[in-house]
Amino acid sequence: MITFIVSILLLVVGYFTYGKFVERVFVTDRKRQTPAFSMRDNIDYVPMNTTRNSLIQLLNIAGVGPIFGPILGALYGPVAFIWIVVGCIFAGAVHDYLTGMISIRNHGAHLPQLAGKFLGKTMKHVVNGFAILLLLLVGTVFVTSPAALLSNMTSLSLTLIILAIFAYYLVATLLPIDKVIGRIYPYFGALLLFSAAGIGIGLVVTGAPIPELSFQNMHPEGAPIFPLLFLTISCGALSGFHATQTPIISRTTQNETNGRKIFYGMMIAEGVIAMIWAAAAMSLFQGEQSLSAVLAAGGPAAVVSEVSISMLGAVGGTLAVLGVIVLPITSGDTAFRSARMIIADYLKVEQKPIIKRILIALPLFVASYALTHMDFTLLWRYFSWANQTTAVIALWVGTMYLVLSRKPYLITSIPAVFMTMATFTYLAYAPIGFGLPLQTSCIVAALGTLVCIALFMKRVRRLSRATFAVDEHADAFGTGQEGQTQTLSTATK
Repeated sequence: MITFIVSILLLVVGYFTYGKFVERVFVTDRKRQTPAFSMRDNIDYVPMNTTRNSLIQLLNIAGVGPIFGPILGALYGPVAFIWIVVGCIFAGAVHDYLTGMISIRNHGAHLPQLAGKFLGKTMKHVVNGFAILLLLLVGTVFVTSPAALLSNMTSLSLTLIILAIFAYYLVATLLPIDKVIGRIYPYFGALLLFSAAGIGIGLVVTGAPIPELSFQNMHPEGAPIFPLLFLTISCGALSGFHATQTPIISRTTQNETNGRKIFYGMMIAEGVIAMIWAAAAMSLFQGEQSLSAVLAAGGPAAVVSEVSISMLGAVGGTLAVLGVIVLPITSGDTAFRSARMIIADYLKVEQKPIIKRILIALPLFVASYALTHMDFTLLWRYFSWANQTTAVIALWVGTMYLVLSRKPYLITSIPAVFMTMATFTYLAYAPIGFGLPLQTSCIVAALGTLVCIALFMKRVRRLSRATFAVDEHADAFGTGQEGQTQTLSTATK
C-alpha cells in the first residue's frame, strides 16, 4: 500500500507547500473589501464564515465526479494515482484557487464574464452558452446517479425519486444561499466525511491489495491513457465544473486570506476522496469478479455499493452509500443555482424578486428532466469533454490574469497547454467526436493547441498596449444593491 499512502501524504504536503506558493504568487490583500460586503443582497451575496464556506465549496465541487471518475479511471491501473496527485496539486487546485480569487477581485463574476474580460467579448458569449450546457449536463448526471443508487436501496420508483430530487433542487436554487444550502450542508458534510474516511480506513486496516506504482496500461480493452484518462478522471484531479462553482463562494467569502483554505484546500480534499475510491476499485475486484465485469453489469454505482457493504458491513455500508448519494445532490443543486446566476448576469436580470428567479430556473429543470432519459454512459462522455474544455478556458483566463499582472504565469500556462492538447485529442479521437486514428488525432490536436497559443499571445499584445484593469475596485458598486456592472477607466497592470 506504499503508493496509496504516499499519494495521500503528497496531496496533504502539496496544500502546505505549493498551495502557499500559489497564494504568494497571487498576493492576497487582507484589507480589501470582498463582494460579500460590497455587493451584499442577502440572496447570493451573503458573508459566511470560512468553515461554512469551505464545507459548501467541498460539497459543491465533489459530486459523483471524484467517485465515479476514479472508479472508471482505475481500469487503467496505478497510473491513475499519478494523475490524481499531480493533476490535483499542480492543475486542479491552482485552477480552483485562481478562479475563486479572480472572481473575488471582479465582484464575484462568473466564468463567462471573466472570459469576456480577459479573452475577448466573443469568448464571453461562447463560454456563456458552454457553461450553461455543462451545468445542465452536470445537473442531469447528478440527478440520475443518486436516483439510481436510491432506487437500488429501496423499492421506490426511479421516476418518483428523480422528481423528488428535482423538487429539492428547485427550492435550493431559488432561496437565499444561507437559508437551505448554508444550513443543511454541515449534516451532509458529516455523512460525506464518514463515507470517505470509512472506506479509506477500511482499505488500510484490511491491508487491501492495492497495486503499487506502475506506468503499465492495464485497461482491459487497451484504451489509450492519453487522452482518455485525463478526461475520465476530472473531479479529483482537474475539473472545469469547479470554475462554475467557485464564484458562488467568492460571493460569500469574508476575507481574501481565506481563499487558500476554501478553494485550494477543498480541491486537495476532493483529491483525497478520489484517491480512496480509485484505490478501492483497484483492490477489491480481482479474478472472476473483475472491476470491468462489475462496471459492465451495474456501472460505477454497483462498484460503490459493493465496496461500501464489503468494507463496512450492512449498516456502515448503507451509511457510506448515503454519503455517496449526498455528493451529487449537493453539487446538482449548486449547478442549477450557478446556471441561474450566470443567465441572470448575462441578461442583466435582477435576482431579488423571486418570480424572476423562477422564470430563469424553470426552463433549466424542464431541459434537464428531458436529458435524464439519455443513456448515462453517453451522457458521462459528453460531460467529461465539456467539463475539461471548461477547465481549459478557466486556466487560460488565469494565465491572462497573471501575465497582465506581471506575475509568474507558468503555474497556469503549463497545465493550460497540456489540457488544451488533451481535449483537442479527445474530440478528434473519441466516438462522440470525429473518431479519427489516435496518431492523426494527436497531430490535429497539436495544430489546434498552437492556434490557441497564437490567439492568446495576440490578445496579450492587445491588452498590454491599453489601460486594463485586472482587478475591479472593491467599492465600485457601493452597497451592491443594484447589481449592475461598472466599467473602470484606470487601473494598474
